[in-house]
Amino acid sequence: MNATVTVALAIGAVVVLVAAVALRLADRLGLPSLLLYLALGVMLGESGLGVQFDDAELTQTLGVAALVVILAEGGLTTRWADVRRAIGPGLTLATVGVAVSVLVTAGITVWLLDASWGFALLLAAVIGSTDAAAVFAALRKLPLPRRLAAALEAESGLNDAPAILLVTTLAAVLTDVQADAWWLVVLQVVGQLVGGAVVGVATGVLGTQLLRRVALPLAGFYPLAILSLCVLAFAAATLAWTSGIVAVYLCGVVLGNATLPHRTASIGFAEGMASLAQIGLFVLLGLLVSPPRLADALVPALVVGGALLLVARPLSVVLSLMWFRWPWSQQAFVSWAGLRGAVPIVLATFPVTAGVPGAGRIFDTVFVLVVVFTLVQGWSLPWVARRLGIGTPVAPREIQVEAAPLEELDAELMQMTVPEGSRLHGVYLPELRLPEDAAVVLIVRDGRSFVPDENTRLMRGDQALLVSARRSRPEAERRLRAVSRAGRLATWRGETGRPDETD
Repeated sequence: MNATVTVALAIGAVVVLVAAVALRLADRLGLPSLLLYLALGVMLGESGLGVQFDDAELTQTLGVAALVVILAEGGLTTRWADVRRAIGPGLTLATVGVAVSVLVTAGITVWLLDASWGFALLLAAVIGSTDAAAVFAALRKLPLPRRLAAALEAESGLNDAPAILLVTTLAAVLTDVQADAWWLVVLQVVGQLVGGAVVGVATGVLGTQLLRRVALPLAGFYPLAILSLCVLAFAAATLAWTSGIVAVYLCGVVLGNATLPHRTASIGFAEGMASLAQIGLFVLLGLLVSPPRLADALVPALVVGGALLLVARPLSVVLSLMWFRWPWSQQAFVSWAGLRGAVPIVLATFPVTAGVPGAGRIFDTVFVLVVVFTLVQGWSLPWVARRLGIGTPVAPREIQVEAAPLEELDAELMQMTVPEGSRLHGVYLPELRLPEDAAVVLIVRDGRSFVPDENTRLMRGDQALLVSARRSRPEAERRLRAVSRAGRLATWRGETGRPDETD
């Protein structure tokens, strides 16, 4: 093997291992992990170990590829019951919110920094969208109302498409390339969102039917197939001149909420791939930046970031959510939780590759802005949630049922773990009232496995193996979920175990 390739593989492996350790450190210190990944890239770069890297076009290409994986994971781990209740606010924030935020931020930039309108609009468009990776990572650690968290996640998954189109249009205007009229740009945004949604949902539905009917030879193929379907949705939507970003996110939502073989393992695989994509993306962006230039960008970054955080973002949230009658406390939290991360930095490479005058200043300003304000917002989100009184008690973790097909028997093998706080604790097996063709066949407790009988009670931490006829699997899973939530009298309490019944 070529020595250069071997060295590159070794460096890549070391970077991933160091990043994994850094993630542990970030959790202990309460730091957003992206800051440590960026710092790792800077240390490897020209001002650190001396790695020379200035290929903005390659960074842009790899950045978009990483965002596809990150958004796929975000969709796969998003509950449809939550998205359904928050799609209106999320979509409004992703469209109206972005437009208002860009206009207000640009106006303040022109006023305070004496910048041209073209430069100010482009800079504001680059930072106009929230970052999916940052939002998913931060919000899922907080005990927030599900509608609130889902609206922020939907916004971050959908607002990249308008931002990308706006950035490319403004870059074309500033480089004297023929650009479309503003009303045509608006129509393109609507068309891309709708078209991307259609392609994403269609790919997810067709992929679900395919995976249900075709038994793959190895269990490890299911995670690969699910992630490949998400990537296919992105590619198909992009080739159809619609939004691949929207398509990959919605395809993930459809697949993540479907009853599929090895669903839990597939989501775990997607989470690992998304983490790897984040590491690679942030390290690459850290390599691309030139630290000696960042000092000159500090004041503009603070001015523009302050305008965005304290004026433009709150105003855009109020104008977007006023129609949905959200409480002021939740609107205030949404304003503060508009996290910026990799997406603005990746978008900042678009003007660089297009040859826009002053594009280097935009990239440096955005880089400093993301670092400073991610540090401020990332640390303060739990405190802000408590002060606004919108934190919710941590609910017992929903049981996860993993299924594997037994093709010849027309049956499915299911694995379940009884979580802390679950009302399955202490329930006798007959009290589960599973379908007649479903049964618990093995329990692992404290490292010891045994075959249960009718006098066996489930306990916290138990791992149970169930076998069910394929036709009865959904009913069995609903019954397990219902008892986990409401106990042995679940049916009497009106609990049926459907995913959309929880708050």
